[in-house]
Amino acid sequence: MEIIIGIVCLALGVVVAVVAMRSSKASSIREADSKVQSAHAEAEQVVSDARRAAETLKKEALLEAKEEILKNRQAAEAEDKQRKAEIRTLENRVMQREESLDRRNDVLDKREHQLSSQQGQLDRRSRELDDLYERQTAELERIADLSREDAHQELLDNVRSEVTHEAASIIRESEQNVRAECHKTAQEIISLAIQRCASDHTAEVTVTSVHIPSDDLKGRIIGREGRNIRTFEQVSGVNLVIDDTPETVVLSSFDPVRRETARVALENLIADGRIHPARIEEMYQKAESLVKQRVQEAGEQACFDAGIHDLHPELVKTLGALRYRTSFGQNVLRHSIEVGELAAIMASELGADERTARRAGLLHDIGKAVDHEVEGPHATIGADLARRYGEKPVIVHAIEAHHGDVDPETVIDVLVQAADAISASRPGARRESAENYIKRLEKLEEIANSYDGVERTYAMQAGREVHVMVQPEKISDAQSTVLAHDIAHQIEEEMEYPGQVRVVVIRESRAVDIAK
Repeated sequence: MEIIIGIVCLALGVVVAVVAMRSSKASSIREADSKVQSAHAEAEQVVSDARRAAETLKKEALLEAKEEILKNRQAAEAEDKQRKAEIRTLENRVMQREESLDRRNDVLDKREHQLSSQQGQLDRRSRELDDLYERQTAELERIADLSREDAHQELLDNVRSEVTHEAASIIRESEQNVRAECHKTAQEIISLAIQRCASDHTAEVTVTSVHIPSDDLKGRIIGREGRNIRTFEQVSGVNLVIDDTPETVVLSSFDPVRRETARVALENLIADGRIHPARIEEMYQKAESLVKQRVQEAGEQACFDAGIHDLHPELVKTLGALRYRTSFGQNVLRHSIEVGELAAIMASELGADERTARRAGLLHDIGKAVDHEVEGPHATIGADLARRYGEKPVIVHAIEAHHGDVDPETVIDVLVQAADAISASRPGARRESAENYIKRLEKLEEIANSYDGVERTYAMQAGREVHVMVQPEKISDAQSTVLAHDIAHQIEEEMEYPGQVRVVVIRESRAVDIAK
């Protein structure tokens, strides 16, 4: 019974709990619905407020846009008015200019008409003057008993005589003034440069003949069926000439360094006594190394003697090759050192750049080291070499201009030319072949004899002086001065010669009678 009561009580408790839970859940649902409705209401209120605010902003933006458009329109209208005003002003100016041009055209038309009428009058007067001139000329010819051509020729002869006399006076006066001002100074500078230059005056000649102990060696040099001489010529690039000259063989080549290498190799072969193709190649290689070393040492020594220490290595090597190059018997390397020294001394006397003058003088003949390999004058070749290895333009131009291939532009150009002429023309510096010497004398006499009135010509003093005998009845004293100047100028233009050539024109009149 108690158990039943307990179960009943438990069931009642469960029922009461379920009922309580349901009532609590219904209350929570109602509260949630109330909050949702309240949130909807607030959201609608917010949306409504946002719409009202957006409408307000939209109206304000429209108002501002309308105001901005109004301002821009007003500014555009003002600018348009201003431009229209400027255009009207320009149109007025153009109209005024057109009116002014029209007035000027009218004035020019009037002047043109006046000029046309005046031109017609001038033409008539010119024809009248021509007629009058013809009548006067005819009358003068009748009175003077001379034709127009004869009178014209006589007038030309008189003018030519006066001009010749005046030209001779001007030339004589100019020469006297120039000599009085510069001859003494130039002579002092050149003599001082020659005295201060300590270059050796002996000229070396490149050896092309090789002495052999006996003629029996010629057969060994030639070898069986000529194999030794062929090998030697192929290896060295030098022609080996073996003839009837006793105890001598001759080496022939345009390359002085190659010829010197062949000479050293041949002398070593003769001293060694073993002459066969393999030994020839070995000896030539040793001689080539030795000559290259000598070339390098010669170039370095030349730079040291000249006080130049920043020359490009290739230029030093090329300069050293001039040790084996001669010109008219004068060693070119010694000549180059001497020219550099002379140019530097004269530059110091004149206040020019001494270092530049010495450098240009040292390098002026560097093209002769390779002129057998490259086409063209050695001055141009040397200038190209110097330009290629970074020498200054003043040095390059001095090298190119030292023989007059291009006109001198600087003091250095003239100094190098003068130093080159001094070094080449001093006594004993160069030797000249008899054939070239005779040709030079004949050319001097040919130039002088080409002038009208020249009777005889004599080249004297080894071609450094020309005596010109003229016919006194054809050449006057004034014309003699002009003739000497013209002959000297033509010699300068057409000939190459060391030093100077003096032109002496001699006019002699003789009156002879016999007493009986």
